[in-house]
Amino acid sequence: MLDFLISALNVQTLTMLLAAVAAAATVLTLAMPLVYVNPLDKRMRAVALEREKIRQRERERMSQENQKVKLRQTPKQYVQTIVDQFNLGKWVGQEEARLKLIQAGYRGQAPYVTYLFVRMVTPVACFLFAVLYLFVILKFDQPATIKLGICIAAAYVGMQLPLVLLKNKIQRRQLSIKRAFPDTLDLLLICVESGMSIEAAFRKVSDEVGTQSVALAEELTLTTAELSYLPDRRQAYENLAKRTDLDGVKSVCMALQQAERYGTPLATMLRVMAQENRDMRMSEAEKKAAGLPPKLTVPMILFFLPVLFVVILGPAAIKVMALQ
Repeated sequence: MLDFLISALNVQTLTMLLAAVAAAATVLTLAMPLVYVNPLDKRMRAVALEREKIRQRERERMSQENQKVKLRQTPKQYVQTIVDQFNLGKWVGQEEARLKLIQAGYRGQAPYVTYLFVRMVTPVACFLFAVLYLFVILKFDQPATIKLGICIAAAYVGMQLPLVLLKNKIQRRQLSIKRAFPDTLDLLLICVESGMSIEAAFRKVSDEVGTQSVALAEELTLTTAELSYLPDRRQAYENLAKRTDLDGVKSVCMALQQAERYGTPLATMLRVMAQENRDMRMSEAEKKAAGLPPKLTVPMILFFLPVLFVVILGPAAIKVMALQ
């Protein structure tokens, strides 16, 4: 049998076998791209489909839970009409007013239009109230010029009142962000060192820091969205610095921009920035503690010392009066 196979394997037979193997390999090579399915493409399509399902489900849930709440509220029609007719955005300052409102946590067109409307209405209301009170209700025996001056001062107070309230809102929001920001940097450092990207770290930290500062969690969530959608990632960090208007946040945003541009390690930068912000928070606490003695001087003179004198000299005065 072996001799038969050796005799059968002549040159012609070997050539035919090699040609058949080569033809089969060629057909298989050409057909494999048509038959082979990349598992990565399949997985990415599945992830995209699942993400779309989740997005649709969350939208339906939000619309069912709260029909009245919208992501961007539209202003009232009559308020928008009055603002447009009087062109209030020109004399109030459009960009500055929008920036102040964003720093206070008010976003969208509705808060901006409402702010312009309130800044127009409050001076008129304060002026009319002062006129009614001074000329009708109160019998104020003063010349009409003095009464008119008081009314004008009331109108000026009404004009500045919305701005003062807005600044107070900004200060309270900045205080909340400032207190929670060092701990936030520590959490970001842990997330980055564990291998997360900066977007995933911002998203994770925004969920964790919400119990300590809602304003900071909101800003981190918005920054995460901007990092995903803006063409220039550095613009997202600049927007975060503008929305917060804090020196510590500005320095961190600048460092993040440099890390994006030059490829410096994020972990080292976050560790240094966390320590600096913690030192800044401690120095501010020490500064407030050092300012307590001068602030307590006047209350002590007015309230503590008279009582102390009464307690010390009272028995002696009573004995002297009894001897007399």
